[in-house]
Amino acid sequence: MTVKTSGLHHVTAIAGAPQRNIDFYVTGLGLRLVKRTVNFDDPGTYHLYYGDDSGRPGSLLTFFPWTGIRSGRIGAGQSTTTAFSVPAGSLGWWKDHFATIGVESAITGRSSHEERLSLRDPDGLQIDLVASSTVDPRNPWDSASVPAEFAVRGHHSSVLSVRDPATTVQVLTADLGMHVISETDGRIRVGAGDGAAGNLVDVLADPTGEQGLTAGGSVHHVAFRVPDRATQQVWREQLVDRGYGVTAILDRDYFTSIYFREPGGVLFEIATDTPGFDIDEPLLELGRSLKLPPWLEPSREAIENSVVPLSVPAENNPGLADAAAPVAAAASVTE
Repeated sequence: MTVKTSGLHHVTAIAGAPQRNIDFYVTGLGLRLVKRTVNFDDPGTYHLYYGDDSGRPGSLLTFFPWTGIRSGRIGAGQSTTTAFSVPAGSLGWWKDHFATIGVESAITGRSSHEERLSLRDPDGLQIDLVASSTVDPRNPWDSASVPAEFAVRGHHSSVLSVRDPATTVQVLTADLGMHVISETDGRIRVGAGDGAAGNLVDVLADPTGEQGLTAGGSVHHVAFRVPDRATQQVWREQLVDRGYGVTAILDRDYFTSIYFREPGGVLFEIATDTPGFDIDEPLLELGRSLKLPPWLEPSREAIENSVVPLSVPAENNPGLADAAAPVAAAASVTE
């Protein structure tokens, strides 16, 4: 392949009640809600984007929240853990923080250079916080709930569980331009570029595990970075030539995307770094109001009437004096 990814762009998962989702990720994990829009393929539900202060690629976790959705089944053919990078020595603070808000967490891995704290979000999505001896230079979102000295720096890695890791690793290396970094205890670590946090995928063998079911509390897809649409078009053509069933380039307003499923069953997306999340609202106001792409604007009234009203915590927009006000016309919903 002539095109190589520079790392993770985002991970998209499925959730239940959207207000509960916002409360956990803004005040619990300390991320910023950088965009509140809708699922372009199902405008009756939200698409919520969380990340750093501006939603840079590599910091983003997004959700399709459907109230009342049944729980998924975690298993083979999925991204089974989404891991975020936090500073070395911070996991004790995080464990106390989660205990304060009623979330169970546990240290699940220690090595000479890496320590891992595992927990589940309110819908059961597996989240790991990884503290590495290698300093992550990315600037965090400094929220009221999570001080910058402990805060998430962005993605660390996505963990894929597949029956045949060799075929998935082959896709990551031969078709996405990544390289194998290490193989220990059945975990093959693959990296893009310098293999820093945010550029990593861990592939785990699950040869006898039950096939995963994508629903509440599970990852829908993992997205990798490409700089622009012109490069994305070249990459799409190369993937098609290699026999993959790749979608057309789809306009997601804040980036463009193509999708294909790797042989192990995980849905991959390749998303552009541009244009970004400040194209339709100022940086200070990210996440406060419902944003729609131009082709859905004529249906705004119907869409606003079909989604539940939401309230965004004031810490999401600290530069605005009225940030504590609900972002929807109706009263906030507690779920």
